[in-house]
Amino acid sequence: MAKVVTKIESTINPFTKLPQGTLIKRRVAAYARVSTDNEEQLTSYEAQVDYYTKYIERRPDWSFAGIYTDEGISGTNTKRREGFKRMIDDAMNGKIDLIITKSISRFARNTVDSLVNIRKLKEHNVECYFEKENIYTFDSKGELLITIMSSLAQEESRSISQNVTWGQRKRFADGKVSMPYKAFLGYEKGENSDIVINDEEAKVVRRIYYQFLKGDSLGKISADLTNDGVLTPRGKTNWTKSTLLSILKNEKYKGDALLQKSFTVNFLEHKTKKNEGEVPQYYVQDSHPAIIPKEDWELVQIELTRRKDLGYTYSYKNPFVAKLYCEDCGGYYGKKKWHSGSTYEKEVLQCNDKFKNKCHTPTLEEDDVKRRFLKAYNLIISNKESIIKDIELVISVIGDSSKIDGEINKLTKELEEMANEFNLLVKMNTKTQQDQSIWRKKYAELEEKYKKKESEYKKLVTEKEERKLKESNLKTFIEMLKKGEAQFEWDETIFNFTLEKAIVHKDKSITFKFYSGYEVTIKAEG
Repeated sequence: MAKVVTKIESTINPFTKLPQGTLIKRRVAAYARVSTDNEEQLTSYEAQVDYYTKYIERRPDWSFAGIYTDEGISGTNTKRREGFKRMIDDAMNGKIDLIITKSISRFARNTVDSLVNIRKLKEHNVECYFEKENIYTFDSKGELLITIMSSLAQEESRSISQNVTWGQRKRFADGKVSMPYKAFLGYEKGENSDIVINDEEAKVVRRIYYQFLKGDSLGKISADLTNDGVLTPRGKTNWTKSTLLSILKNEKYKGDALLQKSFTVNFLEHKTKKNEGEVPQYYVQDSHPAIIPKEDWELVQIELTRRKDLGYTYSYKNPFVAKLYCEDCGGYYGKKKWHSGSTYEKEVLQCNDKFKNKCHTPTLEEDDVKRRFLKAYNLIISNKESIIKDIELVISVIGDSSKIDGEINKLTKELEEMANEFNLLVKMNTKTQQDQSIWRKKYAELEEKYKKKESEYKKLVTEKEERKLKESNLKTFIEMLKKGEAQFEWDETIFNFTLEKAIVHKDKSITFKFYSGYEVTIKAEG
């Protein structure tokens, strides 16, 4: 007996979930995005909104569900696209049946983002239509075509990113400097896009530098600025130490510019990181007007390094903090009160660990230390021409980094070769069967060798940085000597920025060690 097969037609529309033949308008929304915020692109953006509004409304079987838009936002990921995220949420909540957009590259330039969102929408019976490619995602060929087109779009983004990077680095190499004016105190854009000084803001910058040079702590400076109602670079009223540090460390205030301090490591997520030698940097001298004289800026860097190395917060009430050392135990001298509460009460300078370590160094009076420092300083000034020649000779030696540069370059190549060995070792383990115990041993040996070379490399880089800092300190010291004259009154700025430390001996004499390396010992008076 022959089989009889009867086809039973579907009665439910798989997309609308309504009975077949039911007339219902599809709720259609459009998504429009431009990737930059310049005037030309904004015109394109407005045109897209106008076009899709009319496009949807003239279809009798569609009902308008809105236009979702993002302006001036890159399309390589969806994290910052608020309009896009709102559209997806509305679609998930059953407010949209069809989404129309100009092309896959407008929807997303990241393959993963494209497919994840399209599949998520598909699960909720929401279709997408890409006009340029003429792709409907409910079509059987849709997903394959989308995968191919999304990959091409992603490669387009990679190419654009590489072109932008090349353009930026070419600008850097040409010494072209830009300034983030909205978040940068002291400068504004002038005619022909030149960088010019904003006089009112520059007064704040100079105040910060010279309060710091005078010896004020960051806490005091931030409190003073906050109390005086001075606005921060971002227009806030509360000053923080980190804001002050960013101003004190920024080379742009002396008229120079270090370019490419950070770089993008992932073109899809736009992640950036601090440049620690991974990509080239460019230092442009005298690229724009200086707010702070170069020698004063260098003095600030010396003091910032000193405070960081000593791990203390400078007290403007006591200029001797972390400057005056005890010969006996190596501790710092600090202020102490003698005969507290009596008519003979006075402040003296004494080793902080005198009773803990039973030090035999003497107690000193502040005025005595100041007088003896002036004697030591004036001895240096009286012989400054000879001292400057000696320092210049030292600079010529430590400033020659050709040998250390050669060693760094050699180690860099060796590290690159070992990195390639790592890659080959890993690939070999994935492609061919290996004895894992032997493989792990090879890997461990290579890793140990790499770490040893890396340690050598880091030591050399640190040594080079220390030599550069020493060279900078000596050059600054020379500038101060050239301008310096004999001093007969205490000057805290000269004390802070010429003296590295003073060592108190058991016989009450004090050895003053200057940043130049020169030492002068002054005996106790009387």
